[in-house]
Amino acid sequence: MPAAAFFRLLTILTALLVLIAVPEHSLAQQNETPTASSDTSAASNAAATAELVEKQTVLVRELAANVDALELQMRAEGSGDTELVTVRNELEALSINLDASRNTFTPRLQEINNRLDQIGPPGDGDTEPEALKEERSLLSQEKADINAVLGEIENLALRIERLINEIQQIRRDLFASQLTKRYSVTDALSSDMVGDFFAELEHLRQTVSSWLQFILRFKLSATLLAGFISFAAAAVLFFGGRRLFGSLIFADPLVEEPSYFSRLSVAFWSTLLPSLALAVFLGTSYALMVYFDILWPDIARLLSTTFNVIATVFLVNRLAHALFSPGLPNWSLIPVAPEASGKLYWLVWVTSIATGFDFIFSRVNDVLGSPLSLTVAKSLLATFVVGVLVILIAFVKPFKNADGSTRSWPRWLLYPLLALGLSTIVAGILGYIGLARFISQQIVVTGAIFATMYIGHMTARALSDLGAIRSTMFGRWLDRNFESNQTLEDQLGLLFSVSINVLIVAIGIPLILLQWGFQWGDITTWALRSLRQIQIGSVSFSILDVLTGILVFVVGFFLTRWFQRWLDGSVMTRGRVDVGVRNSIKTVVGYTGIAIAILVGVSAAGINLSSLALVAGGLSLGVGFGLQNIVSNFVSGLILLVERPFKTGDWIVAGSTSGTVKKISVRATEIETFQRQSVILPNSELINSAVGNWTHKNRLGRVDIPVGVSYSANPRRVHAILTEIAKAHPTILKNPEPMVYFAGFGDSSLDFEVRFFLADVMSQLAIQNDIRFAIYDRFKEEGIEIPFPQRDLHIRTGDVVASPAAEAAKDETAPKGEVDPKALFPGAQDDKPKRRRRRRGHLGDE
Repeated sequence: MPAAAFFRLLTILTALLVLIAVPEHSLAQQNETPTASSDTSAASNAAATAELVEKQTVLVRELAANVDALELQMRAEGSGDTELVTVRNELEALSINLDASRNTFTPRLQEINNRLDQIGPPGDGDTEPEALKEERSLLSQEKADINAVLGEIENLALRIERLINEIQQIRRDLFASQLTKRYSVTDALSSDMVGDFFAELEHLRQTVSSWLQFILRFKLSATLLAGFISFAAAAVLFFGGRRLFGSLIFADPLVEEPSYFSRLSVAFWSTLLPSLALAVFLGTSYALMVYFDILWPDIARLLSTTFNVIATVFLVNRLAHALFSPGLPNWSLIPVAPEASGKLYWLVWVTSIATGFDFIFSRVNDVLGSPLSLTVAKSLLATFVVGVLVILIAFVKPFKNADGSTRSWPRWLLYPLLALGLSTIVAGILGYIGLARFISQQIVVTGAIFATMYIGHMTARALSDLGAIRSTMFGRWLDRNFESNQTLEDQLGLLFSVSINVLIVAIGIPLILLQWGFQWGDITTWALRSLRQIQIGSVSFSILDVLTGILVFVVGFFLTRWFQRWLDGSVMTRGRVDVGVRNSIKTVVGYTGIAIAILVGVSAAGINLSSLALVAGGLSLGVGFGLQNIVSNFVSGLILLVERPFKTGDWIVAGSTSGTVKKISVRATEIETFQRQSVILPNSELINSAVGNWTHKNRLGRVDIPVGVSYSANPRRVHAILTEIAKAHPTILKNPEPMVYFAGFGDSSLDFEVRFFLADVMSQLAIQNDIRFAIYDRFKEEGIEIPFPQRDLHIRTGDVVASPAAEAAKDETAPKGEVDPKALFPGAQDDKPKRRRRRRGHLGDE
C-alpha cells in the first residue's frame, strides 16, 4: 500500500509539472488552430453545398418537365374521370418528391443560420480578421444558393397544387354534366326504336357466335380447363364451408323462436358463403380466360360487365333472403309479417335484376356502337321499372300491430323510399337519363352495401352481449382446450365486436364512395393523407405515427413482462433469491420497462419530448398542490422498493394494523391481517411513521408468556418448573436458551415471565398454546394455584357523627323545597360502606 500511494503521488506531480511547463507560444498556437481549421471546414462545407445544390437543381428541373407533361395530358381532349385521377395521383407523387428535396437542405441551412448568428453582422468601423470575413461571405453565398433552389421548389409545389385543384374542379364538372345532361325522350321512343333494337340483337348474336366458333376451333381445351379450375375452386370453397359451418348456413324450421345471434349467424353465413363461391367462380373464370387469350377485347368488356351483374344480383338475392326469410319468417332479421316477407323479397330481387339488365344493355350499346336513341330508350325503360318497384316496396305494410292489423314503414324510411322512386321516374321522363340511371343504380348497389353493413354490425353487436361467445363453436373450443372463463370470453367478444365494426367501416365506406363517382385513387389519397397528417388548428399529427407509437409501447410492454418472468423463473429462482427480494426486483424492472416503453412509444409517435417540458413545468404547480398526496405515495413506494424495510411475506405492525405484506405497489401497500382482512395503507404513512417488522432480517423472534401464581407457592419451585417446561419443548431454540423472569409482586399473584426464542416467529401461536397447556397441567399436578383478583363487600351499620363543617356544607348545597332523602331513611342516612379485600386461591387464567 505505501508503494502504491507513492507511485500515485508521483504520477499526479508529474502531470502538474507538465501542465506548468507548457510554453505560452504553444497555447497561442492552440488558439490559432481553430481559426485555420474553421477556414478549412467552411471551404469543404461550401463545396459540399455547391454539389448538393447542383444535384437538386437538376432533380427539380426533371420534376418540372414531368409536371409539364402531366398538364398537357390533363388538358387533352377526351380525358375522362379515370385519366384525370391518374394525372392527379402522379402530381401528388411529384409533390412528395419535392418535399423530400426540400428536406435535404434543412440540416445544412440550420447550421448556416446558427453559424451566422454566432459570427454576427460586420461591425461599423471595427476591424475583424480576414478569416472571419471570408467565412461570413462563404456562408452567405451558400445560403443564397440554397434559397434559390428552395424558391424553385416552392414555385413548382404551388403549381402542382394549382393543377390538383383544377383537376378536382374538372372532375366535379364532368360528374355534374353526366347527371344533368338532358336527352330527347320523344326521339328515343320513335318508331325506329324497335328496328334498332332487333338490329342490335342480331349484331350481338353474330359477335358472340363468332367468338364461340373461335373457342371451338382453337381454344376449346383451354376453355374447358379454365372452367374446370374455376368450378373446382368454387366447389371446394362452397362444400368445404358447408362442412365446417353446416349448422350455421341453413335455418332449422323446427325452431320456433331462434335467438337473435342464431338468426344473425344463419343470415351471415348463408349470404357470405354462396356469394363468395360464385364470385370465386366468376373471377377465376375471367382471369383464366384472359391468361389463355380466350377473350376478344369486345367480348372481354361484355363478359366483365355480365359477371359483375350476376355476382351483384346474386348477392342482393341472398341479402334479401337473409333480411326477410320468406317461408320462415321467424328466422328473418327484420321482424316483418309473414305475408309481407315474400313480397319484399321478390320486389327487391326484381329491382336488382332490372338494374342489372340496364348495366348489361348499356355495355352492349357501348361495345356495338348502337344508336343513342336506343340507349336512351332502354335506360328509360329500366329506370322506370326500378322507380315503380321502389314505390311498390314503400307501399308494402310489413309490420303487425298487437291487434293483428298491419302498419307501413316508419316515416324516416317511407318518405325516402317514395322520394327515390318518384325522382327516378320523373328524371327519366324529363330526359335526365344519367340522373335516373344513377339513382336506380345506387338504390340497388348502395342498398346492398348498406344491408351487408347492417348484418355485419348486428353480428358485432350480438357478439358484444354477455355470454354470446360461450354459446358459439369458438366459445366451446376455448372451454375445451383452454378452460377459459366467461369473463375472458366476454372480453374477447367485445374485442371481436369492435374489430368487426372497424372492418365494416373500412370496407363499406370506400365501396359506397366508389359508387358515388369517386375513384380508387381518390380514396387511397385521402386515406394516406389522413394517416400521414391531420391538422387541427395549429396542431398536426399523423395517425400512422400514433399507431406506430402504440405498437412500440405494446411490444415494449410485453417484452417487459416476458423479461420479468424470465428473470424470476430462470435467474432468481436458480439463485435461491428470497421471495421478497424477487418481488421487489420484479416490480422495479416492471416499472422501469414500462417507463422506457412509454418514452420510446412517445418518440416513435413523433412527439418531441422537449416540447413537453413547458407542459410539465405548467403542470408542476398543479401537481404540487392538487396531486401532492399521490406524488408523495409514488415516491414513497419507490423508496420502499429500493430500501426494502419490509418485503412481500413479512409480518409487520403499522400502528394498529398487524399482518402479512401481500403486495407493494407504487401508491399503496396491501397488508392481510390474521383475520384475512386486506388493509390498504398509503406508502407515505409507512415511510413517515414507525413500522415494526417481525421478519426483517430473519424469522428469529422472542416470545414472552406471563404467568401468575399464588403467594402461598414457592417461587423457586415455580421458576424451576417453568424453566423445565420451556426447555422441554422441541421447537424452542436452545441457543439463546429459554429463561424465566421473576417480574414482581402483583396485587393478587407472584408474577413470572417465560421467555424463549423461536426459529420461525410466525409459528408462535401454536407454541404458546403448547406452553400454556403444559404449565396448567404441571401446576395442577404440583398443587400450585393460579390466582385471580376477588373482592368482598361488607356494609357496616351504626351511628356516625358528622363534622359540623360537613353538616354546614350539606345544608348549603341541599335544594330548597325538595324532600331530603335522609329524612325518609333515618336509620341508614349515616351508614358508610367499607370494603375489605381478601385473596382467595383458584386455578385459572389471570
